[in-house]
Amino acid sequence: QLQLVESGGGLVQPGGSLRLACAASSSTLSIYAIGWFRQAPGKEREGVSCIGRGGESTDYADSIEGRVTISRDNAKNTVFLQINTLKPEDTAVYYCAATPYFCSGDGGAMYYWGKGTLVTVSS
Repeated sequence: QLQLVESGGGLVQPGGSLRLACAASSSTLSIYAIGWFRQAPGKEREGVSCIGRGGESTDYADSIEGRVTISRDNAKNTVFLQINTLKPEDTAVYYCAATPYFCSGDGGAMYYWGKGTLVTVSS
């Protein structure tokens, strides 16, 4: 059973940046594709970005494309999501999730989930 723990969320002003981290309990993180998803209040969950086992990345949310960078450090069993130029509409709980297969923006394709970290963008 793979356990994922997100961190790095918090309150940030519009225009600011955050780096979220997803730490895995297993030393075999490298065999999983890791995705970031988010769910804003009153909205459905949406895929944000995903990084495959080989390090290839895909962004899914048009509203955040160009402002996010996903990366992984398999030696530290951690995946990062850098979000720049944050906007109030980026306010959401951000989750990381893992699949032993290929990246997907569909949360239903993911096997393991963290509990999320809240990002609030407000002045």
